[in-house]
Amino acid sequence: MSHVVIQVPCFNEEETLALTLSQLPKSLPGVDKIEVLIIDDGSRDKTLEVARASGVQHTVVHASNRGLAAAYTSGLKKALELGADIIVNTDADNQYVGEDIAMLVEPVLQNRADIVIGTRPIQEIEHFSPLKKLLQAVGSWTVRRLSNTTIVDAPSGFRAVSREAAKRLFVYNRYTYTIETIIQAGLQNLRVESVPIRTNGPLRPSRLVRNMSDYVTRSVITMIRIYTIYRPLRFFLFLAALIGLPGLILFLRFLFLYATGHAGYIQSLTIGTALLTVSVLLCLAGVLADLTSVNRRLLEEIRLQLIELKEKPKK
Repeated sequence: MSHVVIQVPCFNEEETLALTLSQLPKSLPGVDKIEVLIIDDGSRDKTLEVARASGVQHTVVHASNRGLAAAYTSGLKKALELGADIIVNTDADNQYVGEDIAMLVEPVLQNRADIVIGTRPIQEIEHFSPLKKLLQAVGSWTVRRLSNTTIVDAPSGFRAVSREAAKRLFVYNRYTYTIETIIQAGLQNLRVESVPIRTNGPLRPSRLVRNMSDYVTRSVITMIRIYTIYRPLRFFLFLAALIGLPGLILFLRFLFLYATGHAGYIQSLTIGTALLTVSVLLCLAGVLADLTSVNRRLLEEIRLQLIELKEKPKK
């Protein structure tokens, strides 16, 4: 028996939520049970009343606005408690076509993927500026490189997650979950797949992307942070090489000039030595961070075991 929970994070969505809920499928091929879960992230309007009037079965309510990442995480936790085999996430502003949920869950039902992400037709979306389309392509390419996945549309929030994958995902970032969970999934060797989906026209401006520079800055910080958490030694060795190579060149330049009888050039020696010293310190930091990451992996396993322990029926 396959049980799908469709979660919808909300923050002041009374004007668009009813339409979004009306577009969600009532049945799906290979699925025996569908439930809808609303995560009300501190809304100050009638979002919760609209959800209940639309017949939503389950809700999670945050007393204050904690952000999209926290709402997504709360949804995963509640959906697991409800016994979901597959958790589908969609936006409350009706950006995504509800009928396309069938395409999201199919690879999970067929055990081809642990996470399936809907790929929007970015180049065809009229309200996306050329700059936004370019940044989206560059950002998705970067996420593919960092996560070792073939994901096409990294910022897409329209996705399906298997029960086992949901147990392993934990969002550290407070801004958004989209990029972080892909990198996290890829570095944990979860199977991530993309499927093409459709989008509806915008009903309101994006609340996540206030301006492009802010979004890019936050996204870059998220990528660096999550990659450092999961691959600390590789990250610090890369930085060490980036700084150490110019230092080594300057140091060797000084030695060569000194050996050929050219006096002076103390600047090369000073700067080269300083850069090499920083490089060595970064290598040591990488070793320490790698040792510390062992504790993170142990904590993740303990968390997973606690979740599974709660799932076992009491005798």
